[in-house]
Amino acid sequence: MKHASHIALMSVLAVTAMLTQACGTLSVSGAGEEEGGRRERIVEPAIKDIPPQDVYETTSRTSPAMRAELSARNATGFRGGSLVDVLFDFDRATIRTDALPVLEADAKQLQKDGSKRVLLEGRGDEVGTAAYNLVLGERRARSVKAYLQQMGLSADLKTATYGKDRPLCFQHSEDCLQKNRSVHFVVKD
Repeated sequence: MKHASHIALMSVLAVTAMLTQACGTLSVSGAGEEEGGRRERIVEPAIKDIPPQDVYETTSRTSPAMRAELSARNATGFRGGSLVDVLFDFDRATIRTDALPVLEADAKQLQKDGSKRVLLEGRGDEVGTAAYNLVLGERRARSVKAYLQQMGLSADLKTATYGKDRPLCFQHSEDCLQKNRSVHFVVKD
């Protein structure tokens, strides 16, 4: 028995010695790794200044090729007559009183033609950020959709927003800005 307890005590001492040696090794190597990590850091280059764009330069959006492409994309696809865009006030998504007869006439025309699917494209003018105009265009399209649904239009109405990224008019005048603050109808079939 005495011999067994002596062996057990020796085993405990051996394990303790091994752990002490291992811990000492780990702490030394840990310090070395930290130091190595500091030496191997990659120095990132400074962010270069991007010069502001000249406001008088012609942008790709107003180039003749882009204007032609946007005009083709903005076509209504409506074969039974013309649909009139619903215009909005600056920074507003509520339907104006002068737009109500326009909406009623468009709804009657769509019903008469038997249009099944209509896309309502909300837009904003060039004032403000792109993100803000995207949200505003969506709110405008949803306002028109809600009104048309209240009127009982049976077509499948979908909304989209282009903000200021797909203008209907390209001049920098108040009339042009007003045309871009709109919901545009696109008949899908």
